[in-house]
Amino acid sequence: MKKVAIVTVAVLALGIAACHKNDADNNAANETGVENSASSDVNAATNDSVNAADAALNNASNAVENAGNAVDNAQDAVKNADENKSK
Repeated sequence: MKKVAIVTVAVLALGIAACHKNDADNNAANETGVENSASSDVNAATNDSVNAADAALNNASNAVENAGNAVDNAQDAVKNADENKSK
């Protein structure tokens, strides 16, 4: 009977120990969760700013190309007007 009582006490002690709230572990887990969320937010902000910068550069490049095309068209128009004038 002593063995059953000792085993029962041991099992109950383990059960109580398992249910004991460990604030340090919980706080560490919460801090890890907060750090992971903050890291995700920073990564998202970085990705958004990189995408915005890429889009702005693409728009600027397109504007420069369009301006170059406009200059070419203007030169062609002048050339055509000169040729038509001399005919």
